[in-house]
Amino acid sequence: MLKTDSPIATKVYARYSGILSLSKLSLLLHDHNGDVLLEFNPSPDFCRHFCWENPTRPCADYLKRFISGEQGRFVCCYGLENILLPIMVKDEVVGFISGMQAYSQEREFQKYLINTAELAEMKGLDLEVVAKAISAFPTIDKEKADIHEQLCHHIARNIALDIAESSQDNTRIINRLSAEKEILEKKVIDLEAKNMSLVINPHFLFNTLNSIARIAYFEHSHTTEELIYCLSDLLRYNVKQDDQLHTIASEMDNIEKYLYIQKARFKNRLQYEIIVPNELKAYRIPNMVIQPIVENAVIHGITPKRDGGTVRLIAEKYRNDITISVIDNGNGFSPEVLKLIHQPDSKIGVGFRSTDSRLKRYFGEEYGLSIVKSDYSGSTVNIRIPTQPNAR
Repeated sequence: MLKTDSPIATKVYARYSGILSLSKLSLLLHDHNGDVLLEFNPSPDFCRHFCWENPTRPCADYLKRFISGEQGRFVCCYGLENILLPIMVKDEVVGFISGMQAYSQEREFQKYLINTAELAEMKGLDLEVVAKAISAFPTIDKEKADIHEQLCHHIARNIALDIAESSQDNTRIINRLSAEKEILEKKVIDLEAKNMSLVINPHFLFNTLNSIARIAYFEHSHTTEELIYCLSDLLRYNVKQDDQLHTIASEMDNIEKYLYIQKARFKNRLQYEIIVPNELKAYRIPNMVIQPIVENAVIHGITPKRDGGTVRLIAEKYRNDITISVIDNGNGFSPEVLKLIHQPDSKIGVGFRSTDSRLKRYFGEEYGLSIVKSDYSGSTVNIRIPTQPNAR
């Protein structure tokens, strides 16, 4: 039987980690009772938090199939495509492979039929947390689902062969498995290439935006013209970013364009203020550290309020440190969400923790991001960096 410390699972994961990272759809290994031993690709947050019986025990749709012996593709109670395959060794079930947990294009509408409010109340979670978990479900076409099913079959067979330590000619087995793996990799890579071909060339996008802006100019739509140029600059800045340090001035200029566009959208419901002393603008900070925090303040703090609110950015120097504060008077984080943000293994607050890690990597453990305040009166998030020459 497969066990938690099974070296076979580790070996299979190492062998297929490349192709699994390309697939991105969930793929799990279970023992013969159905308990999860290993998540090659993790299950969606929604399934974990709202459907699973416990952290290692999947939902009722799977459990009844473990008992009945049903296998293959099926659709769960929420309309998601799933697959369950037994791992057979000498006519005995020693484990299972499961996966997919995504909407087909035909069933995607069922995502919007889930009662978000009811689930939030049942689990005692913030409505926004539930909505985000639902919106994170992927939608896949038939070709991608079929390829993932082939991958699941291949891994199930491969684990069974490893367990059986078959007396068959090992060379023949290895050659067959290698050929299957190459075919699967080619299918997945071809599919990814097809998807990439649908991505708009950024230069084409910028040129198109600028052309539209010129039309707006000749039609005397000056506000529209300015908004388009702001959007073009914002996109260009984001596209060219690398993992280098940029001046506080350039980051603030980018943020101001973002806020200008949002102001045009929300009108008097959004006010903003940026206060950065000139002597601090030349100091450097990792790119795209401030903007996501500002976006969070606008989207999740200010816009849900009927009367809107204000976002303020204030940079201050104290001794050898600079603190950049993002302050809003919107809806703060709920206590539950705030608690999850600070838990290292939580899916909530990944962006905050990632930003904090980036700042610590550049400047040291004493620097980073902190949520100073978050309640019904609004939120304050601080970014602390040094002013020493090596940070410039």
